[in-house]
Amino acid sequence: MSKRLRSSEVCADCSGPDPSWASVNRGTFICDECCSVHRSLGRHISQVRHLKHTPWPPTLLQMVETLYNNGANSIWEHSLLDPASLISGRRKANPQDKVHPNKAEFIRAKYQMLAFVHRLPCRDDDSVTAKDLSKQLHSSVRTGNLETCLRLLSLGAQANFFHPEKGNTPLHVASKAGQILQAELLAVYGADPGTQDASGKTPVDYARQGGHHELAERLVEIQYELTDRLAFYLCGRKPDHKNGQHFIIPQMADSSLDLSELAKAAKKKLQSLSNHLFEELAMDVYDEVDRRETDAVWLATQNHSTLVTETTVVPFLPVNPEYSSTRNQGRQKLARFNAHEFATLVIDILSDAKRRQQGSPLSSSKDNVELILKTINNQHSGESQDNDQPDYDSVASDEDTDLEATASKAHRQKIGRSALVTSSSSLPSFPSTLSWSRDESARRASRLEKQNSTPESDYDNTPNDRDPDDLGPSRKGRQRSTVWQGDGSGPDAAEPHAAPSPVFPSTEDVIRKTEQITKNIQELLRAAQENKHDSYIPCSERIHVAVTEMAALFPKKPRSDMVRTSLRLLTSSAYRLQSECKKTLPGDPGPPTDIQLVTQQVIQCAYDIAKAAKQLVTITTKENNN
Repeated sequence: MSKRLRSSEVCADCSGPDPSWASVNRGTFICDECCSVHRSLGRHISQVRHLKHTPWPPTLLQMVETLYNNGANSIWEHSLLDPASLISGRRKANPQDKVHPNKAEFIRAKYQMLAFVHRLPCRDDDSVTAKDLSKQLHSSVRTGNLETCLRLLSLGAQANFFHPEKGNTPLHVASKAGQILQAELLAVYGADPGTQDASGKTPVDYARQGGHHELAERLVEIQYELTDRLAFYLCGRKPDHKNGQHFIIPQMADSSLDLSELAKAAKKKLQSLSNHLFEELAMDVYDEVDRRETDAVWLATQNHSTLVTETTVVPFLPVNPEYSSTRNQGRQKLARFNAHEFATLVIDILSDAKRRQQGSPLSSSKDNVELILKTINNQHSGESQDNDQPDYDSVASDEDTDLEATASKAHRQKIGRSALVTSSSSLPSFPSTLSWSRDESARRASRLEKQNSTPESDYDNTPNDRDPDDLGPSRKGRQRSTVWQGDGSGPDAAEPHAAPSPVFPSTEDVIRKTEQITKNIQELLRAAQENKHDSYIPCSERIHVAVTEMAALFPKKPRSDMVRTSLRLLTSSAYRLQSECKKTLPGDPGPPTDIQLVTQQVIQCAYDIAKAAKQLVTITTKENNN
C-alpha cells in the first residue's frame, strides 16, 4: 500500500470515509458497500482490487493513485458538477443511502450507462469521431497527463488504435517516451504489448531501445499476465521472465484423472480449439480466477453480518452483454467447478497455452467454448453426476450467434494479436469477440422463418442434422446431457399437463411458449443477480404458468421417449423451482435459510426448465419437417 494514500480520502461514489477498494479502470477509490455493486457489474464495467489485501504491481497502483488524486472521478460525474443538476434533482449517492436501490442505481448509471459523462456534439459519422479521439490519445500518451487520456478513453478512443500515418499504436508512443503510467492505463483498456508497428517493432522493443528497463520488464509481465495469474492462483509462484522462463505448469497431487479416457478426450477437444476460441476460454477462466480471489479477499475483510453477506454475494460471473448467450452461460458455469475440478481445468489451459506459444501444430475445429466446458466438466464430475450445470442470464434466448461469422469478424478487427499475449487489464476489452449483431430485430425475424428447418440452440452451434432420439456416441455434443429424471415428486412430475392429441403441436406455437418461458426466467435471474429475493416466488409462479401452457401443447402420452423425458424435466423442474423459492419466505421454523444456497438451487431449476424447453423446440421442429 502506497504511503500516499491518506485517511482523508473518500469513496468516489458515496463520499464515505476511508475507501479500501479501487476501481482500476475507472481510476477511483471506493468503499466496501459501493464495491459490492461494482463487483456485481462485472470486470467489463469495473475492475476492483483491495488496496491492502491484494498484491499490486507498483506502477499499476501508482497509476490509479495518480488518476484519483488528479480528479479522475470528475470524468464520470461531469454533469453532476453543474449546479443545474441540483435543481433537476440529480445528485450522487451519500454514505447514508441504502446499497439497494439507492447506491446501486447511482453506480449503474455512473459507470454502466455513463449517464454523467460529458458528451461530444453529435456528428453524422461516428467512426470519424472515434478515429479523431484515438488520434488525440495517440498524441497525448507521450506526456504524463493521465486524466486527459482517461477522458479520451471514456469518450471512445481506442487503446489499440493503429495510426495509419504514424504506423504504430499509442502504446508504442508511450513506450518510446518512457511513460510507464500511460502504458499501464493503455493496458488496462486493452492495449496489446505484442502489437508490431509498421517496422515490425513492439512496444517492448521501443522501451528497451530507450533505456526504459523497468517499463520493458513491466510490458513483458503484462504480455504474460493471463498465464502468470493462473499459475500464481494454483501455486503462488510466477515465472522468471527475465531469465526466459515464461510458463509455470503446476502439477496436481492426485493425477489419476489424467489417465482416464474422458480426460484424454477433454484435452484433445481443448487442443483442437482454434486460437480465437481458446483465447476466449482462457480469458473466461482468468475472469473466474479473479472472481474467486476477490471473493476470498472480500470474505476476509467483511464483518460477516447478515446484511453484508446477503447484499454483496457475487456467486458467478456477471453477464457481459457484448458476449453471446452461449459464452455467458459457459462463463457462469465455471462457478460450479469445485476446487479440484477448477484446478485441473486451469492446468489444462496453462499446458495448452505453452504448447500453442511454442508453435505446436493446431488442428482446426468448430467446437465452441460451451462444448469444451461440457467435456471437461464430464471429465471432472464423473458420469454419475448431473453434468448440466446452471446457465444464468440470457439462457435459452433467441440471441444465438453464428460462430463462424462472428469469429471471422473478430479476427479482422484484431491487429497483430497472438493467441495468448493478453493482459489481465485488457481482458474485458474485447467487445468484438463472439458478440451478436446490434440489428437483432431483423436477425430474429429471419431466424424464426428458418427455424422450421434448422432450429438454433443456445447449447451448441453445430448443425442440427440428427434425429433427437439418436443419442449414440457419434453425436459430437449436439445436445447436452438430456436425461434428468428428477425426484418424481410433486403434482407436475408424474404426468405433464397435456391435452390428448395424436399429433405434434406446430413449431410456431412451441417457439412462442418457449419465448414466454425464457422471458420469465430472465426476470427471475435478474432478481437473483440483484439479490431481490422477494421477487422469487412471483417469478416462479409466472414460470410455472408458462410451463403448464407449453406442456399442454403436447400429447398426453407422447410416443417419443425424448418428448417424454423433456416434458418430465420441464414440469418437474418448474415444481422444484416453486418449492425452492418458497424457502425465501420469512418466519419458517428451523435453522436459518442459506440464501446463497437457495439461489444456486433456483438457478439450477431455471436452467433445467430452459434446457427442456429448448429440447422440445428442437424435437418439434424435426418432427414437423419429417
